Amino acid sequence: MGGKLLEIKDLHIHYVLEEETVYAVNGLNFSLEKGESIGIVGETGAGKTTTALAIMGLIPDPPGRIIRGSIMFEGQDVTKMSEAQLRNLRGNKISMVFQDPMTALNPVLSVGDQIEEVILLHNDVSRVEAREKAIEMLEMVGIPCERHLDYPHQFSGGMRQRVVIAMALACNPNLLIADEPTTALDVTIQAQVLELMQRLRKEHGTAMIMITHDLGIVAKICDKVAIVYAGEIVELGSKKDIFTDMKHPYTVGLFNSIPDIESDSKELHVIEGAMPDPSHLPEGCKFYPRCPDRTDVCKTGRVPTYELTPGHIVSCVKFDTGGSKCLNC
Repeated sequence: MGGKLLEIKDLHIHYVLEEETVYAVNGLNFSLEKGESIGIVGETGAGKTTTALAIMGLIPDPPGRIIRGSIMFEGQDVTKMSEAQLRNLRGNKISMVFQDPMTALNPVLSVGDQIEEVILLHNDVSRVEAREKAIEMLEMVGIPCERHLDYPHQFSGGMRQRVVIAMALACNPNLLIADEPTTALDVTIQAQVLELMQRLRKEHGTAMIMITHDLGIVAKICDKVAIVYAGEIVELGSKKDIFTDMKHPYTVGLFNSIPDIESDSKELHVIEGAMPDPSHLPEGCKFYPRCPDRTDVCKTGRVPTYELTPGHIVSCVKFDTGGSKCLNC
């Protein structure tokens, strides 16, 4: 740890289409210290990947628009950077491991050439030096040096993911964003990739944002956790806060949905209903239609955000007891 690296404040991102507007991200707030890791957890359509793309300056415009808010990275607002500044940022200070390595890699270039390209773009080195560095990165992720001439289709899914990680770490970024990097991998390879990312993160002192559906992954490699629902963070805290003292009904529902091998129950607990249509979000609390603790107060108006203990933040009216600090009242 060593000072604030990333700070996102009141971020709103919409996809404006001819027929409708999709409200993808709605007032997101969180920060990340140098060397720290955060897990962003939520259902499909919660706005996790859109947030990651915004940090990288990759929101497609049109139809995507950052309506308001700021993304401060090392004291500079990413939303106000020029395209040249963003190109210098991507792959250099911020790197991203995409969900599907096969679509993230160019099928007509060898993996060595693709890693070299990143190194040459951001470093004042010769092609020979770049090739040596690319081979070094491949060996670091467990791929033999002679395979730098091979093409993506010649690798398994797990090895392609290793190549993407090597490419992301080639320039020693300050921030690594991993967007569900183990979704398409079997359990054994998944464990190997997570162990690799954790080891490399510690060796290089890289901060990390892990986007996932899997709370087990978060427990393994993250320092703190943000639970996201309908483009909003409903609960944020340290790993201990979230795993041992979860408060928001949605967080409780997620944890109750995890199978327990010691339980005699024959049915899994489920959260009733489905995520709201992001183009027609409900007023008031977005989780209201599915919440077991809902009251009429939740239907309309702004949802208050409370800091229950230092760093443990929950957005829910049920904590309006007068003893907690309200952050947006």
